[in-house]
Amino acid sequence: MFQVKQQTENQAYEAVIIGLFEGDDRSEAFRTVDDALEGQLQTLIDEGDVSSKKKTISKVHSLGKTNVKRYYFVGLGKQESCTTETMRQSLGKLFKTLKSAKLVHAAVLLDSFVTDKIDTLDVAHLFAETFALGTYELETYKTNKKERKELENITVISQEDSEELQAALTVGYVHGRATNSARTLVNLPPNKLTATDLANYAVQLAEKYDMDYKVLDKEEMEELGMGALLAVNQGSAEPPKMIALLYQGKEEWTDVIGFVGKGITYDTGGYSLKPREGMVGMKSDMGGAAAVLGAMEIIGELKPEQNVVAVIPATDNMVSGTAFKPDDVITSMSGKTIEVLNTDAEGRLALADGIAYAKKLGANYLVDVATLTGGVIVALGNHTTGVMTNNEAFFEKVLEAALETDEPMWQLPIFERDKERVRNSKFADLNNSPGRDGHAIMAGVFLGEFAEDTPWVHLDIAGTATSNGAHDLGPIGGTGVMVRTLATLVEYFGE
Repeated sequence: MFQVKQQTENQAYEAVIIGLFEGDDRSEAFRTVDDALEGQLQTLIDEGDVSSKKKTISKVHSLGKTNVKRYYFVGLGKQESCTTETMRQSLGKLFKTLKSAKLVHAAVLLDSFVTDKIDTLDVAHLFAETFALGTYELETYKTNKKERKELENITVISQEDSEELQAALTVGYVHGRATNSARTLVNLPPNKLTATDLANYAVQLAEKYDMDYKVLDKEEMEELGMGALLAVNQGSAEPPKMIALLYQGKEEWTDVIGFVGKGITYDTGGYSLKPREGMVGMKSDMGGAAAVLGAMEIIGELKPEQNVVAVIPATDNMVSGTAFKPDDVITSMSGKTIEVLNTDAEGRLALADGIAYAKKLGANYLVDVATLTGGVIVALGNHTTGVMTNNEAFFEKVLEAALETDEPMWQLPIFERDKERVRNSKFADLNNSPGRDGHAIMAGVFLGEFAEDTPWVHLDIAGTATSNGAHDLGPIGGTGVMVRTLATLVEYFGE
């Protein structure tokens, strides 16, 4: 996909890509192209036909003056204010443009994107990652689909050491592809992705990367006392699955990071039935599971020196004569009893057993990922993931990984009075829905009761797991949010 070179002399390309900062008319890349075009590039900039404003893409034909058919200039704004997020978005727009142009081969003058804060290897990672993200297309079931023409290879031209550059490109591309895998899972309709289908996908992933795995069926869950997940499954014709992937990057199974992803493949709300409008789109309620599986794909490809266990409690939440009901009291794997006040607060029940199982498998740190509450969308909107924790030091590591990948998050508080609300039941140890006020916080506090003293971070991706429209880094639908953050967290631990 990516071929690294250190010069462009006498090479013929369909297109050459150049980064352009404001006031960058003295850069080497600019001067080289301007000279080849006999000074016309500067004229085009002066007249506004080529722009250096961020997220602008300008195309210039060489008219036979060079071996390059056309040049694409990526506007990046002022160099001192250019961030990795700006560069990602600008490159995403570029790759959408190149895809529309149906190019097969292009070259990039990578050094033209380098700043004082973003070095060549960082640019290479961003470039390859964004190439995968920006060119992703929805998998649909339309019968009149057009044949796709893909950009088959890109020549990366830079003075940087070619081996290090190739490694950075590879890692970036792996991150982008795995995020796309998660997007595809989220976009699958619920009749195409049951708990069994999700388990089969996880097993294939484990076998591809030589990971250990466990898939518990209903009888095995009953033996382990997983009454919370089983309660959610009661109304379904589809059997539940408790899925676990185990990656061992160290000699001993110690210092294990545990990922727990909510795998509700469809959520009707159960007897606390969602309205019609609220039910459409609930195929994405397994976005946490998708994020965890995407992260495990990256881990399988890059093989960090870190132990990881990924756990996914999987089922749908349906209505039938056997479905669980408000007022039911259930017993979780941990032994804690739960009064069910809302069957639409089912994700936290499934995750409760998932967290307990991850701890049983040796997790010393826990990150749960879930499309958990509408409340987090009310609080933080559709671009910021809500976070809660019982351990600030561990949270700082997760936050550092999120900043690295430009996946914004914001911490919500846990106070003792919040814990008291979750523990306020006349019939059980806990209740699963203390009320609408502080809804997102109540869900996180509930999960914290099962994490107990294990360092734990809760990521509520209800607002960020999907996009309602096309954007610079992808189409409508699943975003694959937190795939790269989770994988980067593991890389930090493995260093």
